[in-house]
Amino acid sequence: MGFKDIFKAKLNWFSTKKEAVSTSRIYTKNHTVTIEGKDVLDVSAAKAFKGDPSLYNPEDLLLSSVVSCHMMSYLYVCSQNGIEVVSYSDAAEATLEVLENGSGRFTEVRLHPKVIIRQKEKIVKALSLHKKANELCFIANSCNFPIIHEPTCEVVSDISS
Repeated sequence: MGFKDIFKAKLNWFSTKKEAVSTSRIYTKNHTVTIEGKDVLDVSAAKAFKGDPSLYNPEDLLLSSVVSCHMMSYLYVCSQNGIEVVSYSDAAEATLEVLENGSGRFTEVRLHPKVIIRQKEKIVKALSLHKKANELCFIANSCNFPIIHEPTCEVVSDISS
């Protein structure tokens, strides 16, 4: 049997003086998210939604969660299969669809993991393990949109590395 864990986050937002006297209903999107024992995360809306483009936004954080969780799941299944991963990088992309009424959703995430391993004979297996990693990924299992994997795998050129 598995187990359950609870994750907690605190959000804080305050109106600015300018907003308090303004008759417009446009509020600042900047806020903080605090998770106990960790640095405060400054967050805003995406630039397209009148947020501060220098801050993280929920869309950034969702994509970051998908790409990070997939990598950790992938490294786990590689270790189970005796594959020594030397490096892992990804240039992930998420497609957001915004409807006329202002609602929206992610329609897909595309992961482009580039993996470097030590064993040439395990390239095919290493590529195939992205499917297993996706099946194990907590975040992927929580998403209602497709997560597409377009991986590459190479062998480290310097065996002494």
